[in-house]
Amino acid sequence: MATFVDRYPDEAAVVKATFAVAFASLGIGALFGLIQALHRTGFVRFISSADYYTVLTGHGVLLALVFTIFFLMGVFTWAIARSLEQPLPNIKLTWAWFGLTTTGAVLAAVAILGGLVPSVDMSADVLYTFYAPLQAHPLFYIGLAMFIVGTWMAGADWFLAFREWRSDHPDERIPLQTFMVLTTTLMWYLSTLGVAVSVVAFLIPWSLGIFETVNPLLTRTLFWYFGHPVVYFWLMPAYLLWYTVLPKLAGGRLFSDPLARVVFVLFLLLSTPVGIHHQYLDPGIAEGFKFIAMTNTMFLLLPSLLTAFTVVASMEHGARQRGGEGRLRWLGALPWRDPAFTGMALAGLMFAAGGFSGMINAGMNINYLVHNTLWVPGHFHMTVGTAVALTMMAASYWLVPQLTGRRLYSRPIGLLQVVLWFIGMVFMSNAMHRAGLVGIPRRTAEPQYQNFDFSAAFGSVGELRIQIALGGVLLFVSIVLFLFNMLLSSIEDPIENPVDDSLVEPLSGADASPLVLDNLRLWTGIAVVLVILAYTLPLGSIIADAGLLGDSPGFPVVVDWFGALAEVVGWP
Repeated sequence: MATFVDRYPDEAAVVKATFAVAFASLGIGALFGLIQALHRTGFVRFISSADYYTVLTGHGVLLALVFTIFFLMGVFTWAIARSLEQPLPNIKLTWAWFGLTTTGAVLAAVAILGGLVPSVDMSADVLYTFYAPLQAHPLFYIGLAMFIVGTWMAGADWFLAFREWRSDHPDERIPLQTFMVLTTTLMWYLSTLGVAVSVVAFLIPWSLGIFETVNPLLTRTLFWYFGHPVVYFWLMPAYLLWYTVLPKLAGGRLFSDPLARVVFVLFLLLSTPVGIHHQYLDPGIAEGFKFIAMTNTMFLLLPSLLTAFTVVASMEHGARQRGGEGRLRWLGALPWRDPAFTGMALAGLMFAAGGFSGMINAGMNINYLVHNTLWVPGHFHMTVGTAVALTMMAASYWLVPQLTGRRLYSRPIGLLQVVLWFIGMVFMSNAMHRAGLVGIPRRTAEPQYQNFDFSAAFGSVGELRIQIALGGVLLFVSIVLFLFNMLLSSIEDPIENPVDDSLVEPLSGADASPLVLDNLRLWTGIAVVLVILAYTLPLGSIIADAGLLGDSPGFPVVVDWFGALAEVVGWP
């Protein structure tokens, strides 16, 4: 059997290019993460506290946006060509969106890194959440706009491939991987409208001096309109791999194709109308709107629980096909020596734990206690930092040989790498959650307020700092091992026996699901209606109170609070 690179050489070249950008961003972002962990815990300080915010911004943007989305674009390009069994219709368009997204990412990175060069009049210390009142250099916002447009072009490329396939297969069900790509892309189109409006209509003119002010609450709300569904944009390629590749690696079959389709439809419908749950502490938004966002968020537990059931059932089927027996002893029959399987399985386990902490974040009353603490970074290091990142790294051990036609350099190193990542994240996320419960703040370069000592209910604050530093070191070592393995794999000997990238039929196939699940127009229409219902009144109220460019009620207080905090923790 021919490898993917033999069947679709042009598409394989694009996927390899996206992975190269993703892995480069992963390496730089991981270095920044190590610097943060050691700086904030006080063990080693390579930078000043003023430069900490530049490093923090770089860490968030390079890992949460560049690494994840470039890997997603590569995986989705692979999935479309593989599942439709045909090349993309216009490879020039494919290279065009790769070039545009890469250029945008480079411009944003240059603006961020410029803050570390004293002689360069450029900075973008706005953190990953790039809304007002913090302001970045125009190059940062221009790069982001180019990046977003590039992702839109990638989505158009995938839809054009589907349209070409549909003309030749008018009565067939949409292949499962293609269905996942298309529903995720529709969610992305819907959710990025908010951040595109914020960046193009407000932040770029503001950074260029065209506008003297912008409405901070409006830009913040438009960001979170995008900021929560982007979490699922990160997760969807992980879900695609869990649903379609993990059962194969386990030696079995996907438990249910219909359940997988239902999950992706639910994410299309429910991901976007919930962003206000990130703004429980924001003045200027009525409590009723926040309560609605909380209720909508709770509905998102359903697709996650369905995923947990379906993926575990698929793994159990594979284990029993391999001779596993008993209620739990079947776990021992799974291929734990395979780094691709083990990494994805451990990522799913960590995601389950992250889901429980996410339920805490979603509840209004408890969120008030943990929102501006290390609890929140502890949560998203479990989700995007492990469920997503570890799945992507683990899947690379299976995907990269298909894309290069070369052997993986070392499976044992790969196995060590994924286990090391899991252990490092257990230390870091556990300590971050516990530190959040005692009130240690997030985002700040200095974790300790002046003339005040935090007191842990059990253990000590010093022990928590040791765990965070140890976790950061282990995670960085894991990244070094991964990049080393990928680099040497790119120059390994060609594969003699090509990797079988075919996916077995699910136990319950697409024919067992109602045709309405494939009606993407219907689900997109409902998703749009839900967004209109969730956001029309809150946005209208924000604009009515302060206009498009004014100060929203309460935000002068927030700005004053930032100033007071800056004085306490020693910001410049």
